Amino acid sequence: MPLIVLETEINGAIEVCFDLSRSIDLHIISTAHTGEKAVAGKTQGLIELNESVTWRARYLYTWQTLTSQITAFKYPTYFVDEMILGAFKSFRHEHLFRSVQSKTMMTDRFNFESPYGIAGKIFNNLYLTNYMTELLIERNNIIKEYAENGKWEDILRIRKS
Repeated sequence: MPLIVLETEINGAIEVCFDLSRSIDLHIISTAHTGEKAVAGKTQGLIELNESVTWRARYLYTWQTLTSQITAFKYPTYFVDEMILGAFKSFRHEHLFRSVQSKTMMTDRFNFESPYGIAGKIFNNLYLTNYMTELLIERNNIIKEYAENGKWEDILRIRKS
């Protein structure tokens, strides 16, 4: 089962980084190149404990649908989203946040398992692990950009509407 671990240092408040990481609206911005849309469950604003979202996006030249649920939540330091329906055999994405001086250290721990036994493991090694790593790095870069450049106010204002 592959494990991707990423650390991103952000010059921003821990609460802002935490909320941007669970923002449906920012997730859509960070995956615009895939055409990803939230189509069911929580489809905008900030996702909370026990809420789910169903995503539809184009990956590997085909449309995929995936539903994930927030299964653990401790504001503003930790939350977990897990796939409950989708193309993976399973995935668990832990989001961890800690303040370091005046910055936030954001850590992603993404465990996933592909279906199809040995063929799935080969696919992970040849393609999927690198692809998922790049997707998470892009997402984290967008979170960092919004947190550091004041753009977060526009995204997080949506939740107050």
